[in-house]
Amino acid sequence: MKSIHLFFSVAILLILSCTDIKTKSADTTICNPINLSYRFCLDEPSRREAADPVIVLFKDEYYLFASKSGGYWHSTNLIDWDFITSSELPFEDYAPAVVAIRDTLYFMASGKAPVTIYKTSEPKTGRWKVANAAFPIGMTDPDLFLDDDGRLYFYYGCSPIEPIYAVELDPVTFNPKGKPAGCFNSDKEKYGWEINGDYNNQTDRPWVEGSWMTRHKGKYYLQYAVPGTQYKSYCDGVYIADNPLGPFKVALHNPFSYKPGGFIAGAGHSCTFQDKYGNYWHITTMTISQKHMFERRLGLFPVFFDKDGTFYTYTGFGDFPFSIPRKKISGPDELSTQWMLLSYNKPVEVSSELPGYPKNNAADEEIRTYWSAKTRNKGEWITIDLQNESVVNAIQINFAENQTKLYNHNPNIYYQYLLECSDDNKTWKSLADKTTNKTDIPHDYIQLKTPEKTRYVRLTNYHVPDGTFALSGFRIFGNCQGNKPETVKNFNVTRTQSDRREVKLKWNRDFNATGYNIRYGTQVDKLYNNYEVLGADSLIFRSLNRDLKYYFTIDVFNENGVTKGKTVVESN
Repeated sequence: MKSIHLFFSVAILLILSCTDIKTKSADTTICNPINLSYRFCLDEPSRREAADPVIVLFKDEYYLFASKSGGYWHSTNLIDWDFITSSELPFEDYAPAVVAIRDTLYFMASGKAPVTIYKTSEPKTGRWKVANAAFPIGMTDPDLFLDDDGRLYFYYGCSPIEPIYAVELDPVTFNPKGKPAGCFNSDKEKYGWEINGDYNNQTDRPWVEGSWMTRHKGKYYLQYAVPGTQYKSYCDGVYIADNPLGPFKVALHNPFSYKPGGFIAGAGHSCTFQDKYGNYWHITTMTISQKHMFERRLGLFPVFFDKDGTFYTYTGFGDFPFSIPRKKISGPDELSTQWMLLSYNKPVEVSSELPGYPKNNAADEEIRTYWSAKTRNKGEWITIDLQNESVVNAIQINFAENQTKLYNHNPNIYYQYLLECSDDNKTWKSLADKTTNKTDIPHDYIQLKTPEKTRYVRLTNYHVPDGTFALSGFRIFGNCQGNKPETVKNFNVTRTQSDRREVKLKWNRDFNATGYNIRYGTQVDKLYNNYEVLGADSLIFRSLNRDLKYYFTIDVFNENGVTKGKTVVESN
């Protein structure tokens, strides 16, 4: 009888703690930003936030923690996430650190000393116990790293002045075994990726923060975030050592995680983890930063080690749909869906338009701008004309919180809509009917079960939780069934000699192209960094290492596919 009571008690606790449980979908792809029930902040202005993420694989399942989220998420496949809350964890403290040691998860967050460390062997229940009530180091942005030999290390730091610190911990008591030592600090005069600003063009000191340690084949890769979470240039750099406490040397490939362009930018303050098949991933902080500096989302990107041990995050086409593998992969090409962006700058018609929030903002590939209808009423709609019959594979609907007065999680925060397509803008066929949906889907991503040939796509509002019906991106992916663009011509690279952190790129614009993806690196066969631009024929950026030579090529893409660059240009 006691076991029966225990069974029902645990079942009830699970029901109460998991406030956003989703059924496992048949989807095989995702699209950044990840579609999570991002919590509305507790203070004004009303806006969503999640940042500083950590994913751990524990008992063959995934747990995702992020700042200011009021709980954490659970998944079995990195696609479908259910939400778990707890009354026992300090969710209002920034930058959670989580580590799995044998059959137990340990959790801590930023705070003044003494800091409490928590533990659980059953994170699905939301029940945690105190593991150390008086951790003596007050800090911001902690990271707990368990080495292969069972030794435990602690990294932390978040400052425009102080360095990243490290110290070994006792793996039983979690107390320091010595005094913390500085690992490295910023050097923006040498490293362009550390310069402040959306385009690395400001002069004040960057914030050095968000450390994360990864070990691979006897080398230690200490990642850190710069220059600031509100910038499109927010990225992770990496230093390498033969010992978890250093000495550390800056890697030749930097920034390690970088996404300054596209629909949503930023790829900093992250966690690198392995999935159940042994693939490496990077869960990152991405920026909106319009209603508030800390208005942020999360993105997931694949990570690779090449044959020489070069460690890099692949962010090319990083907010297009990509596959989540169910096996070990060897490179980013295995994740590509070949689904291209069909909606960029296409004609848009709407039911109404709020002054200052024009309809074209829904198709401009910029999450920081949005279209808004005049009301939140059922029946407000938006239609995109793809201009040609196209094969549609997936659609991402990014809602904007215009005029909301929402705070915290709330069961009444959900969206309902009808998604349809048409060949003639008169007769409509349903693509997704979510008119009875009761879940929070702020960046809803729909992978169609069967690709649909169509020209028009329409979204009709049935319910938004507050404010007006507004979209920062109505994004449609597939293929236009035409020809890929030609190889870029007259690609020129000029390194600025007065400031070698800066480079100027110029090419002939192909008006059949949607955009361009610049790939570059410090070795001709390691063009691992990516910078996407749309509808342009030039780019200036300032994220280079002043003292290194670089190599560049440029890929061109349109609605039919990608044409890889054939020429690599050297810049001394």
